[in-house]
Amino acid sequence: MASQAVKVVAQFAAIVVLARLLAPLDFGLFAMIAAFLVVLETVKDLGLSAATIQRPDVTARQVSTLFWINVALAVLVTVVFAALAPVLAWFYGEPVLGEITPVVALGLLFTGLASQHLALLRRQMRFLAVAVIMNGADIVALLAAVVAALAGCGLWSLVIQRIVWAFVIAGGAWYACDWRPGRPGPFREIREMLAFGGNATVAMIIGRFSAACDKVLLGWYWGPVSVGLFDRAQRLLIMPIQNLNGPLAPVALASLSRMTGEPQRYRDAYVAAAERLAMLVAPVAALMVAAAGPVIALVLGDQWSEAAPVLSWLGVTAIYMPLTYTLSWLYLSQDRTGEMLRASLVNSALTLPALFAGLPWGATGVAMSYAVSGVLLRVPVLLWLASRRGPVGLRQFVRVLALPTLAAGIATGLIFALRESPYAAGLSDIALALVFAVIAGTTCLAVYAAVPHGRTILRHTARLPAMMMKGA
Repeated sequence: MASQAVKVVAQFAAIVVLARLLAPLDFGLFAMIAAFLVVLETVKDLGLSAATIQRPDVTARQVSTLFWINVALAVLVTVVFAALAPVLAWFYGEPVLGEITPVVALGLLFTGLASQHLALLRRQMRFLAVAVIMNGADIVALLAAVVAALAGCGLWSLVIQRIVWAFVIAGGAWYACDWRPGRPGPFREIREMLAFGGNATVAMIIGRFSAACDKVLLGWYWGPVSVGLFDRAQRLLIMPIQNLNGPLAPVALASLSRMTGEPQRYRDAYVAAAERLAMLVAPVAALMVAAAGPVIALVLGDQWSEAAPVLSWLGVTAIYMPLTYTLSWLYLSQDRTGEMLRASLVNSALTLPALFAGLPWGATGVAMSYAVSGVLLRVPVLLWLASRRGPVGLRQFVRVLALPTLAAGIATGLIFALRESPYAAGLSDIALALVFAVIAGTTCLAVYAAVPHGRTILRHTARLPAMMMKGA
């Protein structure tokens, strides 16, 4: 938890500092290729790191085989991405993309060298070591980017940040993990793991491609400035959610994978983790929806004011996003990767029409259509698909969302009401953002405390630090 707090500070600092040193154009240009980078990172891994974590028993020779497959894939995607540089420059009409893409591609090679080492650390539940590696990479990369930006490197500051981040992760993973790869074994020993990883990878590729399509389409239709506004607003929203889900996901996957034979215990563990994650994000959702303008002014600065309506609409997705993130825990821990693939196809089929529908209205239109389609159609369908098999049903999903949604709704209404008051009119945007953040947090906490089930969760959560110290 302490390590994750460091990561939140580092990433928040990156958003705040770099937004004031670089222009929306710079972020937009980098986001154009980052959209493809996310997909290629998934291809490079092939789901084999998840297979290493999920399998009850795995040998050193199997891990060595998986390692060399990951390295071969990393080399392949690095070469392919570098070769695509002229195509991306032509597609977007931005020649500079042809210069930075081959350099950014090197990061894929570094992270490919670390995939199995990080998977072994997570399998051994050495989550502190993983967190230190990831946090160290974030901090060192941020410092490198800030120095580059101050030196006038502009867009190249973001390229440097990416390469330094990947290099530090690779070095840290090899230092922390004692395992070293040996000669690969026969493929028959990893056939089941490849099948597991293959289905999971295709599902993740589809999911991440559909998630990246918003920036790809905006870049093609509107250009880099629109992408920059959308990217920073989206990053500001996703940062707290990913920082909560990031360390929790490997813990949940490793734990749930060992409970598949105990349905009630599995169900209780999943609901406990998913519900607390949603409860923590509820104040963030309320703040982003009702106070996007002041938040943008505080974090990014007045020059990013056009991103406020984008952030407000994306804030609607924050109330259900934590739950949709946890669906992968169910599919992977229960070895339902085939169903995970089908769900990803369905999600993409529902997402793309929504993005095209909002595209004529720019970044705000895309954010609005994505949020509304998620509430009305996409999320209900995904929850139904996930609940058709396994210990977790629709009733548990409703339970996870009920209290956080109620709390976020009340906090949102209260902030909207206070925004129109004479008191709010006399405050600056920065002061408003801080006041509304306190209101969002205290309102949600009060709603949780007013409900018996919420009080139980709060009591258990209050005992967590003492339990952690005792365990340590």
